[in-house]
Amino acid sequence: MKKKNRLAALAVLPLVALLAGCAGASGSADGPATGADGDAIKIGVVGASDPYWAVYTQAAAAEGIEIEIVDFAQYPQVNPALSAGEVDLNQFQHIVYLAEYNEASNENLAPIGATAIYPIALYSSEYSDVDDIIAGDTVAVPDDDSNQARALVLLQSEGLIELTDGGTIYSSIDDVDEDASKVKVTALEASLTASSLPDVAAAIINNDFAEKAGLKFEDAIATDDAADPKALPYANIFTARDEDKNNETFRKLVEIFQTTKNVQDGVFSVSGDTAVLLTTPVTDLEASLANIQGEIKAAE
Repeated sequence: MKKKNRLAALAVLPLVALLAGCAGASGSADGPATGADGDAIKIGVVGASDPYWAVYTQAAAAEGIEIEIVDFAQYPQVNPALSAGEVDLNQFQHIVYLAEYNEASNENLAPIGATAIYPIALYSSEYSDVDDIIAGDTVAVPDDDSNQARALVLLQSEGLIELTDGGTIYSSIDDVDEDASKVKVTALEASLTASSLPDVAAAIINNDFAEKAGLKFEDAIATDDAADPKALPYANIFTARDEDKNNETFRKLVEIFQTTKNVQDGVFSVSGDTAVLLTTPVTDLEASLANIQGEIKAAE
């Protein structure tokens, strides 16, 4: 799929989970800060069963802020829910993913705080070493633009494929030089890459889906470097609607996430001790987002 078509696809995916609408947060001396309709502040995530979300909810309540963690099954459902006002915030994506959504949907969702950078990794139920993968084998990668590009760059760094564009945050399967590559590449919805392992030689699996599939992070046969300073575009973020980006309660929720030790310990543990925890200034996140969106526009 060409880049313009793939970006357009991000804008038209239907919402699977529609919730009671919220629009910003408010608080009073009589009770905790809540959504503008009097309900809890709703935060959309992928992976609400991760134990640190319960710890985070309690930590927010201790600060007088009532939140509700709203689970989504797939990445493409979460930003449209925020744009439509069905949740107040979300926390599931990195900057590249948000940039591509904003451009595809003509939206201006905004980062309001960083959480962590998670490595992506290559897993196999057949091979214990990348070098053992046989020429002509098939490797699965996520089908969303940003994670697919990151996966392809990792495969190239491991000598499994060659990319005609050299490998960038915009690389797609269309850029794979099949004649020069050792393996074939197939794209699957990110939540399905783990379950595809019996059918492919190997698969790039996002950190959160690897954990839920019962995979051990130390069993990955290749991984990228989340600590590399160049990895900032893959910083995971809290995201709000543009009109809410300076909301003091929302910014407080970011602070609680970043400074509560049990929350941070939980994030690190769920990542298999691989996450690089972040407190990156919002201005840096905004600059990275603007830069990536500018590059996307220039490439159209």
